[in-house]
Amino acid sequence: MLIKGHMTFFFSEKDIFSNWFISEFEVKGVQFNCVEQFMMFCKAKLFRDESLAQQILAVAHPREQKALGRKISNYDDAAWCERRVRIVAHGCYAKFSQNAQLRDALLATAGTVLVEASPYDLIWGIGLAENDPRALNPNQWRGQNLLGIALAEAREWLINDQDSRTCHRD
Repeated sequence: MLIKGHMTFFFSEKDIFSNWFISEFEVKGVQFNCVEQFMMFCKAKLFRDESLAQQILAVAHPREQKALGRKISNYDDAAWCERRVRIVAHGCYAKFSQNAQLRDALLATAGTVLVEASPYDLIWGIGLAENDPRALNPNQWRGQNLLGIALAEAREWLINDQDSRTCHRD
């Protein structure tokens, strides 16, 4: 993670904000080892590919989970595009809400734009590395930064959780 101005840049599976960062969490009684696994599992469930959903849960590495996610039957790109950010935001919320250290790190980014500085990813990242001068200007990004958007949404939900707990203490 690197903070420059009003932006928090991250990239690589070693960074806690990455979907590939290993961190156990649970959603509706199902255990996940990372947000990538959650995303691919939900993608398989969305398109009613139960067999692949179970295969995704059975593999440990995010690279394998992603590869399985590309084999989902009945895949509909328009339907996936409509739901993907909300799905990932829910996975991020589960991951960060169930681990105090990770939650505190995400909350510490409040007031900054979360930016996946992947030079390779034009959907979830910005298509630029953090050291590329264009990375500081969202108008020059090559990618959509959907992971940054999903993380920001999860961060808002965590902030609202804190606000509601504070209000109930009065």
